[in-house]
Amino acid sequence: MVELSGLSERSEFSPVIIRTDFTDEAAWQETTAELESSSPHDGDPAQSYDVVEAPELDGADTDAVLAAISADEELWEQLSVVFVADGTTMRAGHHALLAVTTMTREDFDDDEDYEAAVEFGREFRTVPSGVHSIHVNLELANMDFEEFSSSAHEDSEGVFRSFAER
Repeated sequence: MVELSGLSERSEFSPVIIRTDFTDEAAWQETTAELESSSPHDGDPAQSYDVVEAPELDGADTDAVLAAISADEELWEQLSVVFVADGTTMRAGHHALLAVTTMTREDFDDDEDYEAAVEFGREFRTVPSGVHSIHVNLELANMDFEEFSSSAHEDSEGVFRSFAER
C-alpha cells in the first residue's frame, strides 16, 4: 500500500494536488503557474495549495489514489476532493487535473442521494484555474461535487473550466 505523507499541517482551505507524473517538468511548471495565478490566497500563491509528490502512483487508477489517501485516516476525513496531476495533465494543452471525490456511499443517508452525487462519475477534469473554486466551495458546502462534474460533463472536452465561461 502506498502511503502519502507531508500533509499534517495543511490548511483545510488548501486543495491537495497529488502529482503522479514526472515526465514533463515544463508542463508541471505551467500547471503550477496557473494554480498560483488563480489563487485567492492573500500571501504567497505557492502556499495556496499542497502538493504530494507520488511517483509511486504513476499510472495508478482512481481506486489506487483513493486507497493511498485513505491510509491516512485524519487526512481522509479532512478531504472531500483531491486533484491528481497525472500523465493526461502533463500532455494536454490545458493541463487539466483530475478532480476525484473522496465521498463514499457511507457519507450519504441513502443510495439515491449517493447516486445523485456521482451521477457523472467520481471524477472529472478541471483546468488548474478551477481547482481553488471547486475545493473551497466543496469545503464550505456551497456547492456539491455533482454541480462541478455536471459542468465538466457538458463541456466538449469533458473539462470543468468555470461557470463564468459557460
